[in-house]
Amino acid sequence: MLSPADLPPSFLHPECRAKPAQISIQDFNLWYGKSQALFNINLPILQHEITSFIGPSGCGKSTLLRSINRLNDLIDNVTVGGDIRMGERSVYERHLDVTSLRKRIGMVFQKSNPFPMSIYENICYPLRISGINQRSTLDEAVETSLRSAALWEEVKDRLKRSALDLSGGQQQRLCIARAIAGNPEVLLMDEPCSALDPISTAKIEELILEMRGRFTVVIVTHSMAQASRVSDLTAFFYLGRLIEAGPTQRLFENADCKATQDYISGRFG
Repeated sequence: MLSPADLPPSFLHPECRAKPAQISIQDFNLWYGKSQALFNINLPILQHEITSFIGPSGCGKSTLLRSINRLNDLIDNVTVGGDIRMGERSVYERHLDVTSLRKRIGMVFQKSNPFPMSIYENICYPLRISGINQRSTLDEAVETSLRSAALWEEVKDRLKRSALDLSGGQQQRLCIARAIAGNPEVLLMDEPCSALDPISTAKIEELILEMRGRFTVVIVTHSMAQASRVSDLTAFFYLGRLIEAGPTQRLFENADCKATQDYISGRFG
C-alpha cells in the first residue's frame, strides 16, 4: 500500500493537450470540512473525447467528477481551491447560474434514477424546464434521444407508461437518453454500469462509443476492462491525487508511473 510520501508528481502525457480542452481543471483542491479529499489536480478534458477516471475506492474520482458540474455544492462543509474552467469561464465564478451550467453538463449516476412519470415525460423534462413545450419539437426530441440510446424500438409503443416499469438496464439507457435530450456539451457518467448485468453493460458501452465526436464524455469506472474498451484517455487517481493521465492504450501497456502499472496490473486496489 502506497502512502502520500511514496507518490510521484502528477504526470500528464503530451497527448493530453493534443486537442482543445473542453474543461480545464487547474490546481484544484477540495475539502470536506477539515479533511482534504483532492490535492492540486491539473487535468485537461479534451473536447469530444472520452476520458475515464480510474483508481481504487475513495481516491477522489467521483468527487472530482461531481465538482465539474458543482454537485458537491449540495454537501455541507465542502470548500474548494483552484479552479475548473469550461471554455473561458470558471464554473466557480461568483455569479454563475449553476442551473444553466448543469444544462450544459449532463449527468448519469451510478444507480439509474428515472423520474416517477412516463417514459415520454422523462425525456421531455430537460426541454420543458428550458421552456420548450411545442408538441412536434418534444416528439422529435423523444424519438431522437431514445434512438440514440438504442431504446426506441423497445419502448416506442409504451411511451405513456411509467418509466419505473422498465428493467434496470433499460432505466439506465433512459437516463442517458434524458441526459442527452437537452443537447449538453459534456456528459458525466459516474459508474453507469456498476449495477447492471453483462448484457446491459455491453449496451451502455456501445452507447458511450457512439457518443464519441458528439459529446465530451467523462466516465468514472472501477472496471479496467471497461476503461480500456471505451475511453480515448485515462486518468489514474490515488489518495486524492492525479498520478498519471494519457492515452488509454499507452497507460495500459506502458505506463510511466510504477503506481499506475501496479494498479492496472492488479497489484493493489
